[in-house]
Amino acid sequence: MRLFAGLYARALAWSRHPHAERYLAGLSLAEAFAFPVAPELMLAPMCLARPQRGLRYASVSLAFSLIGSLIGYALGQYAFDALQPLLLRLGWLTSIEHLVASLRVDVTQHPWTAFWLLVLAGFTPVPLKLFTWASGIVGVPLPAFLAGMAVGRGKRVYLLALMLRWLGPRAERFLARWVEWLGWGAVGALALAAAWFGFT
Repeated sequence: MRLFAGLYARALAWSRHPHAERYLAGLSLAEAFAFPVAPELMLAPMCLARPQRGLRYASVSLAFSLIGSLIGYALGQYAFDALQPLLLRLGWLTSIEHLVASLRVDVTQHPWTAFWLLVLAGFTPVPLKLFTWASGIVGVPLPAFLAGMAVGRGKRVYLLALMLRWLGPRAERFLARWVEWLGWGAVGALALAAAWFGFT
């Protein structure tokens, strides 16, 4: 089943749209607290289409991810109890509860321990929204939360932009050939992460 090749082709088309930056901003914002699609899916083809603007695109994605993470934080802090039935239906509740338990221990030991957890979260397959909600529920101090989110997400988007600028057309050929395998590999990693957080 060729699912990701079609998504990649669509993302390439969006990346050349006159309002591509707005779409990237909206996707980055929504993904940080609700939407299941990572902004890198759009950031990568945008960087390939206009590599000289890659760092600008990464900055747009990071800025709106931080705004979205604050929305997720606020929802976790103020609306978690009311939204538990919805989170249960979405399949997020168990994962959030496990992250909450882990974060509570970290914050009790030292508030900035959560910073390092959020930095590491940038390179895990666990969706960002789970960390933003859990941080709000626990009440991770905002300076540590925002610093951790900025470094954790920033290293992903800037490294991606720089790597694609360096590789140039080779990266486009690689993605066109292997996007299906990479996509299903990411799904498998996400499933393993969900199983880990569900059973540990």
